[in-house]
Amino acid sequence: MQDFLQVEREGAIAIVTMNRPQTRNALSDPDAIEALLALCEAVNRDLSVRVLVLTGAGPAFSSGGNLKTLRDSVGSGLGEPAHSRYAYRDGIQRLPLALCNLEVPTIAAVNGPAHGAGNDLACMCDIRIASRHAVFAESFVKLGLIPGDGGAWLLPRAIGMSRACEMAFTGEAIDAAQALQWGLVSEVVEPEALLPTALGLARRIAANPPHALRMTKRLLREAQQSRLDTVLEMSAGFQALAHHTAAHESALDAFVAAAEARSAARASASASIEPGK
Repeated sequence: MQDFLQVEREGAIAIVTMNRPQTRNALSDPDAIEALLALCEAVNRDLSVRVLVLTGAGPAFSSGGNLKTLRDSVGSGLGEPAHSRYAYRDGIQRLPLALCNLEVPTIAAVNGPAHGAGNDLACMCDIRIASRHAVFAESFVKLGLIPGDGGAWLLPRAIGMSRACEMAFTGEAIDAAQALQWGLVSEVVEPEALLPTALGLARRIAANPPHALRMTKRLLREAQQSRLDTVLEMSAGFQALAHHTAAHESALDAFVAAAEARSAARASASASIEPGK
């Protein structure tokens, strides 16, 4: 994990930097995929992590596939289409499953170009904040390819079908301002403000109880593809668990104590007013 990912901690926040600027943080190399998969497994096991912030080192967020090795690792260099199919299934297609099943909220701090699988990686995150220098492209068609890593599922859920089709059919890039207008990102900031802005949001999220955060993320993810009655049943089960956590009891006690204090203060103020005044 150390070669591709740099992982730092700020309390309950994991700050993860894709640290291979020489490949523009390409995702298709096997060790890069394995590093991200291992990260997801580690975070899911570590209940002290409440939020993950993902960004890229150098000028790019991620270029997606490494074009220098793409042919040999998953393409025609493997000899038969069947080998390519399994290379995708056993390789980069594990990433959207792992990221979407990551239990903690994720924030993509998109510092520069996010092309192809890099664009899809940003869409795998729950929240996206962009530097003014960020550029987004579902660029597979430019190479005579299709979104092989789940982009056809991810992108329409982020920006709607019509705009997803426009990006996928043209392969053309959109800048940060257009990404904001289309809802692909929730905020655009100056480059120097990107990580502080992402961390500020991460701190606001991390201030909340960890089990409630993890269950809320799971519900939101499941609700994208499940029936209402299924989500309601799942919500009832999760809520039952939440009611029995120490964090809920503590928050409830604090709310009741504050309400009683406000009531007592109002009663005292009312009693201090002389009749007729």
